[in-house]
Amino acid sequence: MSAWLARAFDFRRGEAPLAILAALFHFFVLGGYYFLRPVRDAMGVSRGMDELRWLFTGTSVAALLFVLAFGGVVSRSNRRRFIPLAYGFVIVCLGGFAALLIVDAASGGGLIGSDAETAVARGVAYTFYVWLSVINLFVTSLLWAFMVDVFGVEQGKRLFPFIGVGGTLGSICASKAAGIASEWSTSAYLPAGLMLTGAAFFGVAIALMLAMDRAARRAAMGTAPAVQAAAAQRSAERIGGSFWEGLSAVARSPYLLGIGAHIVLMAVSNTLVYFSGTHSVLANSETFDERVRAFADYDFYAQLATLLTQLFITSRLIRRVGIGWTLAVLPLLTFAGFAALAIWPLFGIMLVFQALHRAARYAVARPARETLFSVVPVAEKYKAKPIVDVFLYRAGDLAGAGLESLLSAVGLGLAGFAAATLPFSMAWAGLSLGLGRAQTRRQERAAPAPARNATS
Repeated sequence: MSAWLARAFDFRRGEAPLAILAALFHFFVLGGYYFLRPVRDAMGVSRGMDELRWLFTGTSVAALLFVLAFGGVVSRSNRRRFIPLAYGFVIVCLGGFAALLIVDAASGGGLIGSDAETAVARGVAYTFYVWLSVINLFVTSLLWAFMVDVFGVEQGKRLFPFIGVGGTLGSICASKAAGIASEWSTSAYLPAGLMLTGAAFFGVAIALMLAMDRAARRAAMGTAPAVQAAAAQRSAERIGGSFWEGLSAVARSPYLLGIGAHIVLMAVSNTLVYFSGTHSVLANSETFDERVRAFADYDFYAQLATLLTQLFITSRLIRRVGIGWTLAVLPLLTFAGFAALAIWPLFGIMLVFQALHRAARYAVARPARETLFSVVPVAEKYKAKPIVDVFLYRAGDLAGAGLESLLSAVGLGLAGFAAATLPFSMAWAGLSLGLGRAQTRRQERAAPAPARNATS
């Protein structure tokens, strides 16, 4: 298997075991999330689009408070402790949400949007929507911060696409299983069951992360003593600093601000695509279980497209055209998709565009974007990165929701709506190319002097 993986994914000698552990870690993290995502989306739209827009506002505020609190935890811990602690917090919260729903259902209550809807169900639904919308970015941001801490820049370009495949397989399995469960079950216990299943997946992810940390330290044993010492220090040392250091680091660094602007523009485009799909699900489903199944089926097919892209395109694309042009794929696709909708505002084109947009976001843009963080200090990986990945992403969501509400209020049809969103796509593509050049310059400055001279 190691020989086959080395040929298929350009592994170097001894990299396969650690890369496989990393892919399994990603499998269970995204698998846990995709058991929860259809439940969240069904809860968010059950009372209509107006309620959903308010939930986006609450999510943005919660995201800022959460990442600042997380910065305080990180400053007092090391990766071997705070990553399991963070995922353990997710497990405890999921157990609490599930327990409330089970007790409510046992007392005769119904889910949000049903005839027997209770205040408990509504409160859990809205709280869960905001909580998961913050947590999902946080857990994946933390995972990738750990990955860029373990793997170097050159390794990341080769191995991150393979690690991404592990996560995509987890999301495919989980979304398909959630869809099957919603089809078989008409019970008010369905959301609680999916929450507990997701919690179990995060429990396995903790064990895999610890195994990966041990494997990374063992792999460093065969290297030079200086490399061994650096690996041990990264694993065990406290990050240090203050809880607001991540926010100030983003504000001071043009490089991090550029990444943040890229995230905001991506979130705006994603929100516009998400609202378009949500409108269609709401119009074609009546019960909570039907909405869970619709969102789960859409996740399944979108992630299947993502998997095909990862297997046959991503790693070759990064190696051949570089980080900048790889990042530019998503804004160019966004431009082309909205242009097609402006000319042919058809439901089928919208669905194809949604699937392609998500595939490009996860399979192409994500590995390239994570490589940008491989040239920043450790403290910024764990403090500034959540500010960028969580708070700024949710701020972009809020901006996208406001733009969608404004365009809907002025009565633009789908063609007008699509045409109005085209200009920012081109600015986004230009920013992507600039970030690719900035990452290359940082990597060259960080390279040892002999290596720079050898290539000059």
